[in-house]
Amino acid sequence: MSTKDIIDTLAGIEPGSALDTIRARRLQARENAQKSYLSLFEPIDAGEFSLAERAAVAAFVTGLHGESPVAAFYRGKLAANADGAALVEAITAEIERGKTSGPYGAFPAGPLSIENKAGLIYRVSAERKAILGARLVAAFEHAHLLVFRPRDAASSDMKALLAAGWSNTGIVTFSQLVAFLSFQLRVVSGLRTLAAANA
Repeated sequence: MSTKDIIDTLAGIEPGSALDTIRARRLQARENAQKSYLSLFEPIDAGEFSLAERAAVAAFVTGLHGESPVAAFYRGKLAANADGAALVEAITAEIERGKTSGPYGAFPAGPLSIENKAGLIYRVSAERKAILGARLVAAFEHAHLLVFRPRDAASSDMKALLAAGWSNTGIVTFSQLVAFLSFQLRVVSGLRTLAAANA
């Protein structure tokens, strides 16, 4: 289990620094973020959502946001697993295929429809489906949906995950993991920006 705070590590925060002092003012938020990381990435029992799958999803999701210490961290976490290197290579190629900007998608008919915006509907390439396996293929396609076009999410998308072998519990954990990564990326980016401004 990790004992060092993951956000401090990824943001390069040293004990006693100005940013360490700032984070200490929100101790409960700091502790809860660390507990979330540990429960999602270093659980006592990973259940049906293996640690390797969690690292693979994290490498994909953080990679979609662009190169960062967070993306490098999860790539390294995945590479440390058996068969991780082959997955890193496949995921790197899929990140390139899935890069876009968002959010985009369509709202139900009504006043918000004016905000509708078309964008990439990502699908894993046929050549990498065998390397990734059905579960990760479905996970990556769903993660891309959550990151870039959440307004398009529908019950049929959940059915695709279930058909690929995900359980209801696994889908909940997967969704929590994607949401946590979005939060973590923003916090680390903000803290690194503050550190650069204070340098």
